[in-house]
Amino acid sequence: MKDLPEQALQEIAAYFQVLSEPTRLKILNLLRDKESSVGELAQQTGYSLANVSRHLAHMAQHNIVARDSRGTSAFYRIADESIYGLCDLVCGSIARRYEKISADKAAFTATFS
Repeated sequence: MKDLPEQALQEIAAYFQVLSEPTRLKILNLLRDKESSVGELAQQTGYSLANVSRHLAHMAQHNIVARDSRGTSAFYRIADESIYGLCDLVCGSIARRYEKISADKAAFTATFS
């Protein structure tokens, strides 16, 4: 990110802001294996059609998902598969942090048991 102009930093921040919503992460995870309609995603998440549609539209604005219309249905798919590399990187970092916390807790418990 070194030497990036302010506009680029704003776009990067907006991209990460899109990913800061758990509902959107859940939707992205469902789209990992196959494209889905709004109705299918609503059913799988337990959220309303309007809620899922709103989140998908927001992700589409940032080119995270792409929309295809077929008849009266809209189908969504991942626009850029690299999103999963980013998510996997973050998940791995969090998992390592929890492993360290767990190991530290076990060492503390063993010391005072």
